[in-house]
Amino acid sequence: MQRLDMQHQLDEFDNRAAAMEAADDVGSNPSDTETIGDLVARRLGRRDILRGALVAGALAGAGGTAGLFGPPKAAAAAKGRYVFDEISHGVDETHHVATGYDADVLLRWGDPLFADAPAFDPAAQTEAAQLRQFGYNNDFVGFHRLSADRAVLCVNHEYTNEELMFPGLGRQDKKDFADMTPEFVAVEMAAHGGTIVEIARRDGKWAVDTGGKLNRRVTAKTPMTLTGPAAGDDRLKTSADATGTKVLGTLNNCAGGMTPWGTYLMAEENFNGYFWGGKEAAAAHPHAASLKRYGIPGGWYSWGRLDARFDIAKEPNEVFRHGWVVEVDIMDPASTPKKRTAMGRFKHEGSETIVNKDGRVVIYSGDDERFDYVYKFVTNGAYNPNDRAANMDLLDDGTLYVARFDADGGVEWMPLVHGQGPLTADNGFESQADVLIDTRLAADKLGATPMDRPEDVDPNPVTNKVYVMLTNNSKRKADAVDGPNPRAENLWGQVLEITPADGDHAATTGSWDLVVQAGNPADPEVKAMWNPATTDNGWFACPDNCTIDAEGRLWVTTDQGSGWKKASGTADGVWALETEGEGRGTGKMFFRVPVGAEMCGPCFTDDTETLFVAVQHVASDGTKDWAPFGRESTYDDPATRWPDFDPKLPPRPSVVMITRKGGGKIAV
Repeated sequence: MQRLDMQHQLDEFDNRAAAMEAADDVGSNPSDTETIGDLVARRLGRRDILRGALVAGALAGAGGTAGLFGPPKAAAAAKGRYVFDEISHGVDETHHVATGYDADVLLRWGDPLFADAPAFDPAAQTEAAQLRQFGYNNDFVGFHRLSADRAVLCVNHEYTNEELMFPGLGRQDKKDFADMTPEFVAVEMAAHGGTIVEIARRDGKWAVDTGGKLNRRVTAKTPMTLTGPAAGDDRLKTSADATGTKVLGTLNNCAGGMTPWGTYLMAEENFNGYFWGGKEAAAAHPHAASLKRYGIPGGWYSWGRLDARFDIAKEPNEVFRHGWVVEVDIMDPASTPKKRTAMGRFKHEGSETIVNKDGRVVIYSGDDERFDYVYKFVTNGAYNPNDRAANMDLLDDGTLYVARFDADGGVEWMPLVHGQGPLTADNGFESQADVLIDTRLAADKLGATPMDRPEDVDPNPVTNKVYVMLTNNSKRKADAVDGPNPRAENLWGQVLEITPADGDHAATTGSWDLVVQAGNPADPEVKAMWNPATTDNGWFACPDNCTIDAEGRLWVTTDQGSGWKKASGTADGVWALETEGEGRGTGKMFFRVPVGAEMCGPCFTDDTETLFVAVQHVASDGTKDWAPFGRESTYDDPATRWPDFDPKLPPRPSVVMITRKGGGKIAV
């Protein structure tokens, strides 16, 4: 099989997660627009104080020693906001949570979701069985309450690792997928997508109800409808769908969101990796420039060999039917999910909502690739809390914006609207459908600010501020940085804060600031920036997902990937991160995952008494760098074990439920 240049490097990677990291690391944005690094460097280089907590000027200009910034008395303020005894950095085969809390596995790959689901037998897994069971790598987690002791949990299943799923199979990307059969591929497709499942609370803890009437699996084959301005466009038509409005399945659902009217938003991220075809097919494609900008074909799976719709030479338009936000009505398990094209097509990381003060709904999202952009979508209609039906198509009508971050601390949200500015036929945009199908190309034309891999973007309904997780950017060159932040070859990432003008999330202006610049503050070369109240265990690297609890506090999870040893030398986890007052910029470690896993999907119940987290691709990333194991993991040789590990089973991605011993709110 021929692959794009970046895929020629696959043999160097630990696993498919590392292949996705590599794709993100290459970056497909040719824009020469001033980067966020340039802006931070120029802005903070002439300031003495970053938002009252992080001193930037003189120390940074002198080489930025350890980045210990802010008043020492911040320690007391920080402790008051997050009341728990933090855990320590480390790497081992299990998970750890702060003293006084329980961390129970709620769901694992293969667990039954229905009363008639077969028992999990990974040695003989079938498509039919997987469709009745919890899917594979779990990322986003969403919670929707039905009553005091009953709720719906929504979980994304981002991708699959065949070497950890199937006995004796091993790494298939290293041998041209020679052992992948139609049966294995069918299981993979069934393990993708999402899970919707009812949970019930008994004695203060939640449990899955396999008899729940709302229980449902959404997969890579689930029939869906394309809606909004791009629906029916010629580029969305295929041999299987002459209308351009019907598509099978959803791919690579990473972070996501929940709407106030009780629907589940599944954000399609690295969809490019599922397509097959090679350089010649990409070059001959009628929309070759678009494919290049989106990194298509990725060739991470064998699906294109077995299913023509994933082969760009045989079905050239299928690629345009993925990369959207999918809305699922969780209250109707027979409903058809809808891909909302008004929200644009890119590598969506998250779709977090907030009801604006004028009643309109605003949804924030990052495009998870180095040097790509931050977006928001503003509905034209207002949310009606008294009429659920009136809200069900709000996401088909609105304006998509992309952000430009100015050197003076300002943010401009630029509308992606056909006919405005450069988004005209002269520049290749014949309609609004073109703008939305090629959102990245349209945002390039507007001069959006290339970011250090924007992932989760969460609005805080208590303060009206917005937090952007910028994971890292190892490809930033030294000549692009002349100040303390971001850094060249940035392995550690940073947390960006946006303040909308007048607290109006629909406004086209705002301001930006930084909360922390991640990494080890004890290492002068890292040039990290933290409040001095942050302990040796309170700092982290590579912020990825986040959540805001009912108290308005920010919680951050990390994804260092296979580079964890370089980034921090410790496993990923959950950190409390203070954003207000004298404690601003103080981190505090709450939970840690096993080696090889990514920490995803933090989600609090509305009463703050339970925190759900997603422990993804256990035993996958960088296990060869963990000395007690020292090699790659496969199904037959698992590197990590949950406390209830069964030696007959492979390592299993899981959703973990964290509660306070004896009950009560988390960290309050």
